[in-house]
Amino acid sequence: MNIKFSILLLPLLVVSSYCSTIFSLSSEGSLSAPQDLISSRNGKFTAGFYSVGDNAYIFAIWFTKLLADGTNTIVWMANRDQPINGQKSHLSLFKSGNLVLIDANQINVWESGTQSSTSSVELRLLDNGNLVLVTYEGQRLWQSFDSPTDTLLPEQPLTKTSKLVSRRSLTNFSSGFYQLHFNEDNVLHLVFDGIEMTSVFWPSPWLIVWDAGRSTYNDSKTAVLDRFGNFTSSDKFGFQSADYGVELQRRFSLDVDGNLRLYSLDKLSNIWKVSWQLFPAACRIHGVCGLNSLCSYDPVSGRKCSCVPGYRMKNPKDWSYGCEPEFDISCNDTSSLDFIPLRHVEFYGYDIAYFRNKTLQECKDLCLKHCDCKGFEYKYVEGNGTYGCYPKTLLFNGHVQASWPDFVYLKVPKARRAWQEQYEGNLQCDDKKVMLDRAYRRKEHGGWMKPFIWSVVVAGVFEILCVLTYFIKTRKSSNETTQGYLHLSTRFKRFTYAELKKATSNFSEEIGRGGGGIVYKGKLSDDRVAAIKSLYGANYQGEAEFLAEVSTIGNVNHMNLIEIWGYCAEGKHRLLVYEYMEYGSLSDNLNANNLDWEKRFEIALGTAKGLAYLHEECLEWVLHCDVKPQNILLDSNYKPKVADFGLSKIFNRGGLDHSNFSTIRGTRGYMAPEWVFKMPITSKVDVYSYGIVLLEMITGKSPEVCADGGSGDDDSMGLGLLVTWIREKMRKNSERKSWIQQIVDPALNGKFDLEKMEILLELALQCSEEDRDARPTMCEVVDKMLHPENFELKLDMLM
Repeated sequence: MNIKFSILLLPLLVVSSYCSTIFSLSSEGSLSAPQDLISSRNGKFTAGFYSVGDNAYIFAIWFTKLLADGTNTIVWMANRDQPINGQKSHLSLFKSGNLVLIDANQINVWESGTQSSTSSVELRLLDNGNLVLVTYEGQRLWQSFDSPTDTLLPEQPLTKTSKLVSRRSLTNFSSGFYQLHFNEDNVLHLVFDGIEMTSVFWPSPWLIVWDAGRSTYNDSKTAVLDRFGNFTSSDKFGFQSADYGVELQRRFSLDVDGNLRLYSLDKLSNIWKVSWQLFPAACRIHGVCGLNSLCSYDPVSGRKCSCVPGYRMKNPKDWSYGCEPEFDISCNDTSSLDFIPLRHVEFYGYDIAYFRNKTLQECKDLCLKHCDCKGFEYKYVEGNGTYGCYPKTLLFNGHVQASWPDFVYLKVPKARRAWQEQYEGNLQCDDKKVMLDRAYRRKEHGGWMKPFIWSVVVAGVFEILCVLTYFIKTRKSSNETTQGYLHLSTRFKRFTYAELKKATSNFSEEIGRGGGGIVYKGKLSDDRVAAIKSLYGANYQGEAEFLAEVSTIGNVNHMNLIEIWGYCAEGKHRLLVYEYMEYGSLSDNLNANNLDWEKRFEIALGTAKGLAYLHEECLEWVLHCDVKPQNILLDSNYKPKVADFGLSKIFNRGGLDHSNFSTIRGTRGYMAPEWVFKMPITSKVDVYSYGIVLLEMITGKSPEVCADGGSGDDDSMGLGLLVTWIREKMRKNSERKSWIQQIVDPALNGKFDLEKMEILLELALQCSEEDRDARPTMCEVVDKMLHPENFELKLDMLM
């Protein structure tokens, strides 16, 4: 019995001699991969080097207790995208207070970036799973809770500076395609940031924020899960787990399939059980099957991906790459094209337009006329008894649903043999483990082993080179084709990302930012000074804004519209190159009191001319949809140019119903009532915004400011009630000159032309009427400003 007991105990003795577990790491101490571990005092969490491949490790935190399948659950990773070698790598806490993960090549792979004036610094793993770097006085210099990876633990907040990023697959811990974070509107949202495109899929992009049950007013941007299963967010999103009220081990994770799930650990079975999930319908998650594919779901077999007829998988091992056509289409010979009907199928967005009351043949003809039309959705519109036509430029996030009664028609060549049965398989992801160099292994004794290892290494290197060569060639070919098409359609220069990085000195001089991206000042190779706008990579409108701006500005040309010089569409980078405007935005100049009366009037006139051109003079109707002082830029002569077409829409002159674009949104304070009341959207939304801009130029007051100089009476101006405030002034003072002097910007010091001021005020109030039919067109605005003698002043009638 004693011998047997000794034999059973031997492996434990070996393990205990190989691994050392501590509760804290002091200054000038280090952990060596992979044997050293840090444990929380309650033993629930462990931090250390976790194997993710052959001789590949990440420094991570995981639940100490093994699951029923013998695996650990990781909750945080320091170097998920850059694993280290298992030999001679270490995590060191320097005397300066900096915590650094160092590879075997003595390369700093990750660091906390902290400094301390005292040498008494310690690394501890708290009982809640938070790894903290603290001084002996208790000051926290750094904590893992501030930089989550794909998981939130109870009491760990998601903030404005952090985000969750999914794994690439169940066995590949590197960053995946899904992100959860707060956007610029203070709303928590889910983003698919894929190989070819980026899109937001939660909350539903077609819903206005408040219709999705969210709020934009709280800018604290904080979300947290408590110990009992209650999740709350500053944008009013929240939920409770199915087992709410019980204190269990929990984790809130953004899983590899893009779904948000809350897990609770079952103590009896030692299995994580889902106590809440965001998407019961798995195919509603964007990107699961890639472009040109269909997602279907069966409760028994699970989710499946398949290519649409006539398409094949790009990468047979990974559906994320989607499908590619097996055919070429000639845009010059529409007689050779036909359509394949697909029933119970829906594709997300990317409509060229919405055409109402169209026959099936008319819809086919529309798609045939557009070379970039991949197909169209033909849908019965309830309420008016007609059919709507939705031609599509991309076949994205397609899914099959038996309850969906309508058809999608794919555009394909007519002269082809019958399509073979499409490839279909369960959802697959790249599960390859990370392979690292073996240079740090100890030498093995044995004559046959060394040649064998070298042969495997040589074969592996050759295979990797072949794959890389193929990838580079296909990627380059794809990029060249796309860029050629963009160049032909926009007539702009295509810049490389390296060129723009050099032009901006590594994007060092920021001159502006907004919901769409950041603008930098740069100097091009031909010595022209440019404004270079980098669209937010995580922003749900990033790619859409890029396409909208390029296509819109490519079709307009006017002295009062910003001129675009080029663009960059390289990988995930989306940048626009504009002419540089020396005096910045109208907003900046109003705040700095740089504009006298003459300049303000000319800016008002020039802006009106630019909008009039967009609405009524260019080849297509263009709605800007975000007219505000920040988007009116001034050159060296204070000549205005309308900029930032990120929310704009082009309408062909030929039967497009504006009413179906009512989900486009502008900026609070400048938005017309049509947006709020979901009314049909026309050019009058820009007229309303222009009216608010005029009032801001006249009064010097922003529609988002709630102050009126503290008169103590009811003169205070509420948010968005600038028009009401002015009309109240008019009603209280019968003498026109008196109330005009009261509302005019004090920065003008009374130096203005009263007659022109009255004209501008009348136009501003007419443009900002709640009834859109009472608003003038922009051409009428320009005409009245240029020829006031032809119009009767009706200012007193606008009270």
